[in-house]
Amino acid sequence: MNVILIRYGEIFLKGHNRKFFENILQKNINESLKEFPHELKKISGRYELSGYDVEQEKAIISKLTKIFGLHSLSVATKIETDYENIKKECLKINLGRQSFRITTNRASKIFPIKSMQVNREIGELVLENNPETHVNLHSPEVEIVIDIRENGYTYISTNDIQCAGGMPLGSAGKGLLLLSGGIDSPVAGYFLARRGLTIEAIHFHSYPYTSELAKQKVISLAKTMCDYLGSIKMHFISVTHVQEEIHKKCDGDFMITLLRRMMMRISERIARQNDAGALITGESLGQVASQTLQSINATNAVVDIPVFRPLIGFDKQDIMDVAHKIGTYEISIQPYEDCCTVFLPKNPVTKPKLEKVLREEAKLDIDTLLNESLASEEIMIIQK
Repeated sequence: MNVILIRYGEIFLKGHNRKFFENILQKNINESLKEFPHELKKISGRYELSGYDVEQEKAIISKLTKIFGLHSLSVATKIETDYENIKKECLKINLGRQSFRITTNRASKIFPIKSMQVNREIGELVLENNPETHVNLHSPEVEIVIDIRENGYTYISTNDIQCAGGMPLGSAGKGLLLLSGGIDSPVAGYFLARRGLTIEAIHFHSYPYTSELAKQKVISLAKTMCDYLGSIKMHFISVTHVQEEIHKKCDGDFMITLLRRMMMRISERIARQNDAGALITGESLGQVASQTLQSINATNAVVDIPVFRPLIGFDKQDIMDVAHKIGTYEISIQPYEDCCTVFLPKNPVTKPKLEKVLREEAKLDIDTLLNESLASEEIMIIQK
């Protein structure tokens, strides 16, 4: 009988509240696989997936590898625990010229033969049946795993498939991601979701200065992120009038700083209205003018909730590598403008002093602009 063995990672470190995380993870697995007939049950330290259509196996594995909280999985043959059964099943494995290693996990201590003896004896049988192969204990091309469990069954598999890792999505609360349309912010959302945060997202636009294509680009990014997040509640906010007022009344060199302070105020209000406990940005220290230490301090000063910046110490190439991995890079580099390119100053302030920022900001009617922007909110549920 073919099954998929699913293993989780960090949850093992949890104590009395481990059940909380296991239940969320099991719910997430079932939700991800809702389009596929399947049965999921917990066995000691892992899950067993069965009852699925073998023709859908690849699609199911693709879904499973993107579920946060899962460490690895194996397609396995499930047999009743009996040494002769184990030998017969291992003799069916055709290795050709590939090197191999036997790894036995003897979780059931009532099984009379110790792991090292099983490794040795099964290894000899496999060698006899595959004369062109050889044993490689350190870097085998094929690892044959014999997993003898306490439930009376043994699972035999070859080569684990790595999954997304991290903690189960939804186990750490909710955060609001400032999703700009660039390379960085989707990666930031990915990393925080991998730590268990449910992600909502907010996107600022400056229509008609920015086009409908820029909005569609962000929707495409969110849809791609849904491979990992399931679905995303998106908040679209217009800051057109904010930018016009800053351009008209303030020193243009402070445009980016003043605009970002407004974005943070708006984001905090949206976060509180939607029970999100933190804001998430894709900022990386020193990458652009708005991401210097002084600029970050200036924007942080207007909010009272945590601001998570998971990429703060990342090199740009590191961020791009992850963007490629999660499928957002090619969308992010599409050349549609975002609101931060509107009224862009020639010489933006890179080390703004807070007293000067406050002097320029005093020229604006902050409350009116904030309420106007909030009134423009458009909500969309993004799904794959």
